Amino acid sequence: MPETPAPGAKADPRLIAAIVASALFMQNLDSSAVTTALPAMARDLNVEPARLGAAITSYLVALTVFIPVSGWVADRFGAKRVFMVAIVVFTLASVLCGRASGVVELIGARVLQGVGGAMMVPVARLLLLRQIRKDEMLSAMAWLTMPAMIGPISGPPLGGFLTDAFGWQSVFLINVPIGLLGLVMVAWKIPPVAPSNPGPPDHLGLVLIGLALALFMFGLETVGRGVVPPGLPQAGLVLGAVFGWAAIRHCRRAKRPALDLSLLRIPTFNTSTLAGSLFRIGAGTSPFLVPMLLQVGFGRSASEAGLVSFATALGALAMKPLARPVLKRFGFRQALIGASLLAAVGVALPAAFTPAWPAPLLFAVLALGGLFRSLQFTALNTLAFADVPPARLSAATSFAGTAQQLAPALGVVLATTTLEVSARLGGRHIPAEPDFTTGFLVAGLVIAASAPFFARLAPDAGEAVSGHGAGPAKRLPAE
Repeated sequence: MPETPAPGAKADPRLIAAIVASALFMQNLDSSAVTTALPAMARDLNVEPARLGAAITSYLVALTVFIPVSGWVADRFGAKRVFMVAIVVFTLASVLCGRASGVVELIGARVLQGVGGAMMVPVARLLLLRQIRKDEMLSAMAWLTMPAMIGPISGPPLGGFLTDAFGWQSVFLINVPIGLLGLVMVAWKIPPVAPSNPGPPDHLGLVLIGLALALFMFGLETVGRGVVPPGLPQAGLVLGAVFGWAAIRHCRRAKRPALDLSLLRIPTFNTSTLAGSLFRIGAGTSPFLVPMLLQVGFGRSASEAGLVSFATALGALAMKPLARPVLKRFGFRQALIGASLLAAVGVALPAAFTPAWPAPLLFAVLALGGLFRSLQFTALNTLAFADVPPARLSAATSFAGTAQQLAPALGVVLATTTLEVSARLGGRHIPAEPDFTTGFLVAGLVIAASAPFFARLAPDAGEAVSGHGAGPAKRLPAE
């Protein structure tokens, strides 16, 4: 039966956002918690921890490859139905991960988990956007961006606790109750969205984009880690770039491309996607660098490092009720410029950390950094869809989802490369405090480099969404 919206049904956008965000939190939590559990997994499965890094790589590759097709699938079969199936697939794959008795089984289950995750992220955003007016978008997006901030920070301490107390399998099995609860809430509270006929998919475009992303992500996730034979990561990066060039050429000419590059002609979408990616790359270094500094540089325990790092999530939570008033007062242009510069300072400040700093002071600095990054994430995720016509929302969510998935991976690469280069220049084999100082400063500079691009926005950009100025509120109707 086709999905048909209930006549006159109007759900609270905050409720929809909270339900959708719970599924995204499950995904983000899983991604970060698995890293903490890797040593224990390696011991039980009798493999080297470096080799088990493929369990993370396989998930990220599958996630990135399948995101571009998610918009077409949501249009063809109905966003609510696809989202529910995605939760089921992710949850079942989590069970398979927890029951894996070998590396091959684990990697296969992680690939399946990545497929479910790829459908969850952009389809969840699409499901939300089709149910809200433009003046409701800011409030809804504030809820939706929380998993991206909280998951990577809370994952390590939770993953460490679950692994120590119940074994590494519990890191995956914790997804079962969260997934079941999310599935029930989606079925009960979220109005359905009718499927449409998006036409045949762009098979060649999907193949080219999939190969480009898979090879590029493979290269990024394995370069310098000794997981695969020498030369393969570099070959993956080169081939990924070649297929990426071919995919761009094809998508520019195709009638219904897998990746609609014409969306970049919309100034607000362009700025949010491209300049926003630069910001996300710099911000993506922090969840990696902070725990590493506290453990490797300062010799603190994993649990202590995780608890201190959690300050970023608390800062993000504190910004949630403030984002709307700030954007209404200053508008997107001024808020994005100011928040990017303040976030750059927040990311760079840990360069001054020393072992003598008391934990409460470390906590306060990290919380302040999380505050401004949260404002920027909310603004970017909202601005991306402020001027996108309803008929192109599916394409926009797929495009934005792909870009947002690549940026954190590039952030980790930026962090690891900076540490390695700094250590070699200093004649060290293992990164030390001076190398982390360099890492934080470079990350801050990358974030600050996004500010001039935000300055190119029109002063009234996205005013119908922010409420800054006199822009009229408009509903984003379901097709």
